[in-house]
Amino acid sequence: MKATEIRKGQVVKFDGQAFLIMATEHITPGNWRAMVQTKLRNLNTGTIIEKRLRSTEDVDIAFVETKKVEYLYSTGTEHVFMDNENFDQISFANEMVEDVMPFIMPNTHVSVLYCDGKALTVEPPRTVDLKVVETPPALKGATVTNQYGRLGSVR
Repeated sequence: MKATEIRKGQVVKFDGQAFLIMATEHITPGNWRAMVQTKLRNLNTGTIIEKRLRSTEDVDIAFVETKKVEYLYSTGTEHVFMDNENFDQISFANEMVEDVMPFIMPNTHVSVLYCDGKALTVEPPRTVDLKVVETPPALKGATVTNQYGRLGSVR
């Protein structure tokens, strides 16, 4: 697949390592050749890198399998999920899933991405119902003008 065809959420392989595409941007700077700027998360270490690819460069798309799991609990450094089919428990280090954990409540069913038989990352649910527990009070004078509903000329 060409670099211009990759999209956010796909898993690609570079140098034998799997990377999740977090963002892509197709750049065509003036009279230079077009390129694709990507932001990638290494699915083995959790580190985030940026990589620039030529638009004609071939990219290896990894075969990814998804399984439904249930979020059970978190300890200080990891989050534990349970496979719904065979009841195996899968643990993820906090660095691997810290960006999606605020949207996953206990007993929520989510998808886990597997590549080459190894659990890589968690896909959060598409929608989440959350409840606002507390909001700060409104600040006095935090408006554009100090007059409400009055139209007319300014003197």
